[in-house]
Amino acid sequence: MAATTACRVRIAATASAVLLGGSLLGASTAQASSSAEPSAWPQKPYGVVTAKSGLNVRQYPSTDSSVKYVLPYHAKRGLDCKIRAQIINGNPYWYKLRDSNYWISARYVHNVGHVKLCKDRYPSSLTDSPKAREAMG
Repeated sequence: MAATTACRVRIAATASAVLLGGSLLGASTAQASSSAEPSAWPQKPYGVVTAKSGLNVRQYPSTDSSVKYVLPYHAKRGLDCKIRAQIINGNPYWYKLRDSNYWISARYVHNVGHVKLCKDRYPSSLTDSPKAREAMG
């Protein structure tokens, strides 16, 4: 009798594991299919790394700044805004990564979507006051 009960417990446990695994598998495939849509992730604007050796992510928009990590070739990352800073191989723009305070050189990124200048995305009282607008013409 004890052997039969133990067998039933194992069968029930196996069936539960299969059902749970199937439901988790269904959730992950649903998530994968939704993230495979072009508009799901990353949202525009985003950049694709074109440097075959990878791209240094820096604390500030300068090669004098410390490297925080390296993005691999073809990595996609959301772009927040851009500024003119140190010129890298003829390109003066640097992108601020979305959801971080780190920067990448635009020279080694193919951007998808329009990336606003940081001064337009985050206007300050120094650039958006009536006096400042008058001075800029």
